[in-house]
Amino acid sequence: MKSEEWRMENGEWRMENEIKKQKTKMELVFATANRHKLKEVQAMLPGNLQIKSLSDIGFTGDIPETEATLEGNALLKVRYIHSRYGVSCFADDTGLEVEALNGAPGVYSARYAGVEGTTEVRAKANVTKLLHELAGKTNRRARFRTVIAYIDADNREHLFEGAVNGRIIEEAIGSEGFGYDPVFIPEGYNVSFAQMLLCEKNRISHRARAFRKFAEAI
Repeated sequence: MKSEEWRMENGEWRMENEIKKQKTKMELVFATANRHKLKEVQAMLPGNLQIKSLSDIGFTGDIPETEATLEGNALLKVRYIHSRYGVSCFADDTGLEVEALNGAPGVYSARYAGVEGTTEVRAKANVTKLLHELAGKTNRRARFRTVIAYIDADNREHLFEGAVNGRIIEEAIGSEGFGYDPVFIPEGYNVSFAQMLLCEKNRISHRARAFRKFAEAI
């Protein structure tokens, strides 16, 4: 039996035949204005996928996120862009679900504190509120969950999900990542997401797990 040949691709070891299958170029729009998320996702996906941001297609407005579930919001965002630009596109919605808070902030994770401003300002306010809500609680179990919605060239809709369990620590640690990364330690580790290099986080994160399913399907 012929042995498989492996080589490095985008910072990960991949089988040679898998890489060859992925050489057909494909252009997709990622319905996000979050540059940190865009960078993270570009590093996860194979090189044959050319990922365009909302600004690349000239969209500078806000996409409504009014659904009560991650699945609903992801679909809402991707339908919004597809209906206006007619392009193959994908969107994701991610929530931090904290057990002691009955699953909050969940679908409201990005706007948990109700603060306006830059992504960084809102993230800091969200973390501050989360730690305040958990003050004095011994149950710090939580999970990150990501849902991706994708509309393909034939206008068919697809959903992909990834999750990672962990715990919330009592103070922010680390300078990498974004959002709640500085206070989330994934199960089996003793460092926060914000203390990991991007390539390390991308091996285990909720978003990476969802996008692996996405990449395999397209």
